[in-house]
Amino acid sequence: MDMLDPALRTATGIATRADLNGAATPEPATVLEASWRDFIYAEVWTRPALDLRARFLISMAGAAAAGDTAATERYAHGALHKGELTLAELREAALHTAVYAGWSCGQVLDTAITNAANALGLPGEKFPAIRAEPWDPAVRHTEGQANFHTVMCFGGPPPKTAYFEAGIVNFVFGEMWMRPGLDQRSRRWLTLVGVCNSSCAIPIGSHIWAAMASGNATAEEMYEFVLQYAIHAGWPRASVAQSAVMKQTEVVANGLPFEP
Repeated sequence: MDMLDPALRTATGIATRADLNGAATPEPATVLEASWRDFIYAEVWTRPALDLRARFLISMAGAAAAGDTAATERYAHGALHKGELTLAELREAALHTAVYAGWSCGQVLDTAITNAANALGLPGEKFPAIRAEPWDPAVRHTEGQANFHTVMCFGGPPPKTAYFEAGIVNFVFGEMWMRPGLDQRSRRWLTLVGVCNSSCAIPIGSHIWAAMASGNATAEEMYEFVLQYAIHAGWPRASVAQSAVMKQTEVVANGLPFEP
């Protein structure tokens, strides 16, 4: 077994963080600050099993949900600086985060995006309206149910409550998931952060299963998601997600429907 060089790990962390953030890395003053350099940037962000775009989305949603405004803004700045996400895509990410982590968390991300865009001198952008034309409520409902099946790969809930009808069917799947400004795979990572933070078994399991059953993510990528997610959520929450990934990976591999 080859020995690993601490100096090389530190140098890798410095270079990776500078590349991702577009700025020099300050010398750490505490062991916690050193761990960002020597573990998170040197070892996690450099792993090849997950692309940078996904890592930025997971980290932005995770930092926003944790209330870490500095990290959220750093990730938004990095995503724009690296060209991994456009400003319009980031705005859609903030809306998506609001649905699965709460509007307050979505606002943390949206504000961070604004600050990052201003720092980079990017002009303000127009955004597609939530819905620009009048609509038939029955059509909206039908489209929502159909899109739920497309995204989740199984049928949606019966519209018997305000939460199911007005929330899930009409807005979440009838409008938000259908918006063209952000691709479905990107929306998966934001969703997974929100549901895993909930610690609710059925949403966690169903969205992990759907991410793989839909072809949006591979089993290897889902395992990598858990490590990236753990940075802001913490190891206990990540262990719940890890267990769900292990179970649902086997379910999907066997061609079986979602199993709670």
